Amino acid sequence: MFEVMKKIIFLVAICSISFGKAQVRKDTIINNIIFIEGDSLELSLDEVFVLNKLNFKTNKERRYYYWYKQKVHNAYPYAKIAADRLIALNDQLSTIKSKRKRRKHIRKMQKYMEEEFSEELKKRTRTEGRILIKLLHRQTGVTTYELIKEYRSGWKAFWYNTTANLFKLNLKSEYHPESVAIDFLIEDILRRSFIDGSLEEQPAKLPIDFPALMSKWKNMDIVDVINNRPQK
Repeated sequence: MFEVMKKIIFLVAICSISFGKAQVRKDTIINNIIFIEGDSLELSLDEVFVLNKLNFKTNKERRYYYWYKQKVHNAYPYAKIAADRLIALNDQLSTIKSKRKRRKHIRKMQKYMEEEFSEELKKRTRTEGRILIKLLHRQTGVTTYELIKEYRSGWKAFWYNTTANLFKLNLKSEYHPESVAIDFLIEDILRRSFIDGSLEEQPAKLPIDFPALMSKWKNMDIVDVINNRPQK
């Protein structure tokens, strides 16, 4: 279903004209550095992933994919912002030695996050909630449960998780695109969205070998994956 290709294109066209006569210089490329007769130019050569066009087996599969893509797009910005806030919070806490002041600062950040996002998060669907919990793990490297436990105490984390379970949400959910089909589908949607610019990329905190995963999941059935049916 998917193919990946890495393209690194080198283009060096350098000419010099001296006394009306063109002379071609002898240039060399070594370890991303171009040496030009007594001078050098260092370039940063990025890997470029070229993803093949999606080919859906049925119209139903197409509808399912684009419905789920919208859910991922709705959830991802919150995970990205949460990761940014967590990094900022940890940087700030590293400069605060007093436990009392640390607790006060955490409460201040918590109140800010709740006031900024609580109403919007309430509008999210159960599917978006599940995706968000997984993406929080992708973007921060820790589960939502662990985040709450770290900053709100273990007792509150227990009750938060119990409440979430009433709505079939598990705050301990992790993100494993290497072994869980629905997680790979999320990852594929993200990568395609980063490439086309519809989502702003934020590096994942988890190690993800996307090219290898594309080969593994190339025959996945999107309808079955979204409906949580076992994959062969």
